[in-house]
Amino acid sequence: MSSPHFTAQAERAHSAALRSLARTVEESAQPQPADTARAGVLSLLRAGGVLCVTGAGVSTDSGIPDYRGPQGSLKRHRPMTYQEFRYDSAARRRYWARSFLGWRRMGAAQPNRNHELLAKWQSRGVLMGLVTQNVDGLHAAAGSDPMVALHGNLATVVCLNCGNREDRQAMDVRLEEANPGYAEAAMAAVDQVNPDGDVTLDESWVRRFHMVTCLVCGADVLKPDVVYFGENVPEERKAAVAQLRESAQSLLVVGSSMAVMSGYSIALRMHRAGKPVAVINGGPSRADLKADWRWRTRIAPALDELDAAL
Repeated sequence: MSSPHFTAQAERAHSAALRSLARTVEESAQPQPADTARAGVLSLLRAGGVLCVTGAGVSTDSGIPDYRGPQGSLKRHRPMTYQEFRYDSAARRRYWARSFLGWRRMGAAQPNRNHELLAKWQSRGVLMGLVTQNVDGLHAAAGSDPMVALHGNLATVVCLNCGNREDRQAMDVRLEEANPGYAEAAMAAVDQVNPDGDVTLDESWVRRFHMVTCLVCGADVLKPDVVYFGENVPEERKAAVAQLRESAQSLLVVGSSMAVMSGYSIALRMHRAGKPVAVINGGPSRADLKADWRWRTRIAPALDELDAAL
């Protein structure tokens, strides 16, 4: 969608975001036999100093769908770009009407065994750090530390006008007060929650939704504190990732197609530095060509096997 309110710079960023969303990750390097790949990953873990980068495949067992998997949300839903959200008030209202419902599932999600095992490996020193592309907060809830949420966390809302931050649950109380009975009535029309926290919802329900404004400045430009397609990762997060990357001895990618450059660049830089890269994923990953070890498998059984061997 193009908007007459976009600046030329915003239009370019919006177009780049649409290209990123449309990107399909094809086979670029054949996965190795399971025994070979498992042994390779295990050798990296036993050596220690492993930086782990996770994607949506880690959280699917918590009821949160991925973007590009066989049942991925991109097959039925295109996320809103930052430019659409920032410059189109109707788009913001549509997002929040959907998110008001989606949050009921996203906010109730709990860490699964994948999150718990990765946190355990960190506590034992097997992993030296974790970077997640997910915005569900489940790695933090499982106790991963140090951990960088590269794309932010849906549990916080930020005002694009004054910068005030608000807890998502507190905002949800305000939305309930502004929309009494809405959630209960509209949930019957909801299909599946999307990874970005909203749902597919008929426009008739969107028109009935009343949005709240910033508690500090009264602006209607409240946004979940996550990096949208078409938006840059904050510099402090880039710096935190760089510090982990430079200290790591190797990289393990778990549950990610690495289609987005902010995640893929970590694999690129590790590979260029001559550090081993391993990928555990259910489908092809953009990092496969850079990977020494490619294990094509379901995430949970793979992590269980590795944990038993460590």
